[in-house]
Amino acid sequence: MRHLRVGVAILTMGNRPDELRALLDSVAGQDLEATHIVVIGNGSPLPPLPEGTTGVELSENLGVSGGRNAALDELRKLGDVDVVVDLDDDGLLISPDVFSRLAELYARDPELGIVSFRIADERGRTQRRHVPRLRVGDPARGGYVTTFLGGGHALSLPMLDRIGGWPDEFFYAHEETDLAWRALDDGWRVLYAPEMVLQHPWTSPTRHAVYHRMVARNRVWLAKRHLPAPLVPVYLGVWTALTVVRNRSAAGLRAWAGGFAEGVRTPCGRRKPMRWRTVWRMTKLGRPPVI
Repeated sequence: MRHLRVGVAILTMGNRPDELRALLDSVAGQDLEATHIVVIGNGSPLPPLPEGTTGVELSENLGVSGGRNAALDELRKLGDVDVVVDLDDDGLLISPDVFSRLAELYARDPELGIVSFRIADERGRTQRRHVPRLRVGDPARGGYVTTFLGGGHALSLPMLDRIGGWPDEFFYAHEETDLAWRALDDGWRVLYAPEMVLQHPWTSPTRHAVYHRMVARNRVWLAKRHLPAPLVPVYLGVWTALTVVRNRSAAGLRAWAGGFAEGVRTPCGRRKPMRWRTVWRMTKLGRPPVI
């Protein structure tokens, strides 16, 4: 990828026109110009977009996974893209060299599949849940990891051609982990690059009404789709215990239990357990696939 061609994908519900415009301005201000910029109206109409930006209005909300797959389809139609950069519509690229830094990273490492940005609020704070490591430590310390952040990241298009796109069934929650596990099992690397910052408001995941149900259901689906059989009960047992200890809300626990049951009884796509050498590789990276 000597001359990296960047395609940008942004999902919106149409309710953040000012933030979306600011984000698009920050994309336009990059020192490496994006080949294509696609904005998906996920079941909603789009506000006016800058010239040169492609807008696609979906008739229904397909969730994070479905919306991003729609953006991927559009970028593939447009062509001339090597790396797809997904950005939250209320985020902001505060440095003009994000895309040029990506070009350098991918040029140096042909096995680099995913680059995860650091997410920080306007005061420079990074939430614990936005650091893709078990031991958070310093959020500004980068390195290879086993998952990535949905709000700001880059994906190699050759990698996506091999492993497939986002899991449509997931709709929302854990779709990044599903994609990362498939990438790792296919031999690609996942890099947390904190020097690439997406400024994003400080938020709580529980602001989404379906959070507890989706998290539980999709956690079960992850195990059913990707883990070797002996690890499935271990993984689900560990996360059940953690949820009971952490969750102080009776309503949240009921929703979580309902989502867990839904995950057990419903289909979740093709099962393809990861290889044991992938399990060992993830363990060496600091996060075995049991937690």
